[in-house]
Amino acid sequence: MDLANIKNRLSDFGVALYILAAIMFFIIPIPNVVLDIMLALNISLALIVLFNVIFSKEVLDMSFFPTLLLFTTIFRISLNVSSTRLILTTGDPGNVVATFGQFVGGGDLIIGAIVFIILVIIQFVVINKGSERVSEVTARFTLDAMPGKQMAIDADLNTGAITDQEAKERREKIQEEASFFGSMDGATKYVKGDATAGLIITFVNLIGGAVMGMSRDGLDAMEAIQQYGVLTIGDGLASQIPSLVISLSTGILVTKASKESDVGKVIVSQLFGMPKALYMVGGVVIFLGVVTPLSLPIFASYGLLFILAGRNMSKTIGVETIEEEVSAEENEADEIRRPENVNSLLHVDPIELEFGYGIIPLADVNQGGDLLDRVVMIRRQIALELGTVVPIIRLRDNIQLNPNQYIIKIKGIQVTEGEILFDHYMAMNPGFVEEEITGIPTFEPSFHLPAIWITEGQRERAESLGYTVVDPPSIIATHLTEVVRGHIAELLSRQDVNNLINNLKETNQAVVDELYPKLLNLGEIQKILQNLLAEGISIRDLLSIFEIMADHAGTTKDTDVLTEYVRQGLKRAISSKYFPPNEKTDVVTLDPKIEQEIMGSIKQTEQGAYMSLDPDRTRAIINSTEEEVGKLEKMGKNAIIVTSPIVRMYFRKLTEDYFTDLTVVSYNEIDSNVELQSVGMVTA
Repeated sequence: MDLANIKNRLSDFGVALYILAAIMFFIIPIPNVVLDIMLALNISLALIVLFNVIFSKEVLDMSFFPTLLLFTTIFRISLNVSSTRLILTTGDPGNVVATFGQFVGGGDLIIGAIVFIILVIIQFVVINKGSERVSEVTARFTLDAMPGKQMAIDADLNTGAITDQEAKERREKIQEEASFFGSMDGATKYVKGDATAGLIITFVNLIGGAVMGMSRDGLDAMEAIQQYGVLTIGDGLASQIPSLVISLSTGILVTKASKESDVGKVIVSQLFGMPKALYMVGGVVIFLGVVTPLSLPIFASYGLLFILAGRNMSKTIGVETIEEEVSAEENEADEIRRPENVNSLLHVDPIELEFGYGIIPLADVNQGGDLLDRVVMIRRQIALELGTVVPIIRLRDNIQLNPNQYIIKIKGIQVTEGEILFDHYMAMNPGFVEEEITGIPTFEPSFHLPAIWITEGQRERAESLGYTVVDPPSIIATHLTEVVRGHIAELLSRQDVNNLINNLKETNQAVVDELYPKLLNLGEIQKILQNLLAEGISIRDLLSIFEIMADHAGTTKDTDVLTEYVRQGLKRAISSKYFPPNEKTDVVTLDPKIEQEIMGSIKQTEQGAYMSLDPDRTRAIINSTEEEVGKLEKMGKNAIIVTSPIVRMYFRKLTEDYFTDLTVVSYNEIDSNVELQSVGMVTA
């Protein structure tokens, strides 16, 4: 067993022994010597807690303080019970209690009682009341601020200001803070209850001691009250002073700002860090000593001390300013001399949105922009829709672009661009609006539909006429969503697939162990998932996908063929995506002769299958497809072509370079309750 494990076990044993001792003290009478040892330990632990709280840099350094508060409270009350038992039974509670009664209380019942009551009032009315209120308010505000902090972390993550690991650490810290302040809200009740219990125990001891002194020792009333009263006050002081220290520690912790610095350093720097204030205080104190009967030597000494301190602080600030300037110049010189770090230039962001300076207000939270929040929602929307995690989307301003221009890059290469008018809205005619509205003609960037830029004043009228009116952030967000959706297949990396496998393994280890890596490697699984995403098929039901792959991977390793098996297994999802329930769907079919011709041109190689179709025949098939698809589009229908299962993937490859929105499904991918109506056939 290594040293660390031994220390951990000793720590666990020590805590358990501490709690067990508190419980036993309630039950078993202990000698006054043992009580002295325990009271000394109680005082020491209270001081340890106090100085740890003072020197901790932030509240989470004492994250277990609520539990510690409960432990120390129950231990202190158990000592109260033990000392009460000794006072009432033997009249000798030990050296510590007697010393507190004689020395701290002055050996006088009245003086001791007054000191004790003052301590209780300070703890109960001042410290406990304030700590309880601060804990309650802090807990409420911490919980209320959690959503905003989470969104700020997501925004920093999307802009590249922090890494995934830093974002994870910040989220964990927010959760820990919420849990801590929530616990502290309840834990302060322990301190309040402890003060109340101490006050009650003291009065019980005083009355019980007086009765015991008169009935057992034959003392008269005043002698019994004096003798047992001093011991009772000593007992109260011995428990209330550590209780006051713990209560003070609680107050310091809950009022501590979340600044990573020592309390002493911060307080001194903020209190004595302004020379002007020290000069004024010094002058006022000297003035009071001169013109009033107050002691001139004392007040003049303090005044001179504050003036000298202000002068010294002024010199210190001047030296620090010069040192900062010199340090800044040295850093600039070092930066110039430092060899360029080429490695940082090799990184390529998966998705980038660059925009001109005119669009910056849309991305600046301080100016009311919500583009960052929309980017976060895009990632969530794609995750729910397609079942994959979109990589971090970097937002950058680019002064080389036109003020209102933006471009979208995939893996460092620009794939599209757009332009907006910052103070305008885009109005689009859905097809049934007859009355035209004046504006600046343009095209919607996502789907290249005709649109008009209108002003804020025209918005209400355009909406009443039936136009679809969109604000600039929505235009950019929609365009970005469509680009991400169109390139999501190539954005799915092996690392992403590995993360998906690990997530699935947590709940369904059996199917993962059967498939990976025994039947398929990481790259083959990635290819199948990319094939599905390329045609807009969600991979969110990863369990079903893996089970289907495991069923067929033993007979073939061809990723295209396995993709077809998976698609057929997901026919319910595919049918719900393309074919509305309870209505007929217009589709185009493929001539069986064309299907035979395509299958006859397939060549099998070690690298996979490919088509060797004559170019003229390819052009004829494409022309016929274009004609039939055009019929569907004129009818306002989605372009869907239905083929036999064995032909689907080859026909899809044949047409994917010519038609971006063409959906090709096989008969085996259509649910039995779907009604289809053929409105054309691809022939050549």
